[in-house]
Amino acid sequence: MEILSLAQGRPPTLGSRRLICLDGPAGSGKTTWAAGIAELAADVTVVHMDDLYPGWSGLQEVDAQLDGLLRPLAEDRPGSYRRYDWVAGEFAERVVVDPAALLVIEGVGCGASRFADLVTVLVWVEAPSATRMARGIARDGEAMRHHWERWRIDEDALHARLGTRARADLLVETSD
Repeated sequence: MEILSLAQGRPPTLGSRRLICLDGPAGSGKTTWAAGIAELAADVTVVHMDDLYPGWSGLQEVDAQLDGLLRPLAEDRPGSYRRYDWVAGEFAERVVVDPAALLVIEGVGCGASRFADLVTVLVWVEAPSATRMARGIARDGEAMRHHWERWRIDEDALHARLGTRARADLLVETSD
């Protein structure tokens, strides 16, 4: 897999370890790519941004969660974040992430420019808009469509502000 080879060929950026960020719009396939990397790599931890967002309207607030996770890991210490419980609508337990040879973070906003110095490989994953919406509704149900529509507006604004796609090391296109 090109993503993994690229990361392994670069010097560590997350302390003595490496970080792959899979960013891009919701429904583009980031979770699937993260699972593929995890199957191929040894000593890997995968973090899903869905566990860090404070609900459907919390995309702009995720930097603080990433800071508590990534900065300690950059010092080869365990990092942590509060897991968001989507059913309860509030943060739940603190999740401790021990240093691993490779950390893969997948989700909208994980490639935030604020943490660019810690990222070994930034991957932009994209898919056609209709495909992404269909995937989201298939996963979450038709009742969540209004949330998905609002989320897409918020993520477009976030990615435009951060210039994430333009900074990516690799672009991955997915479709059905």
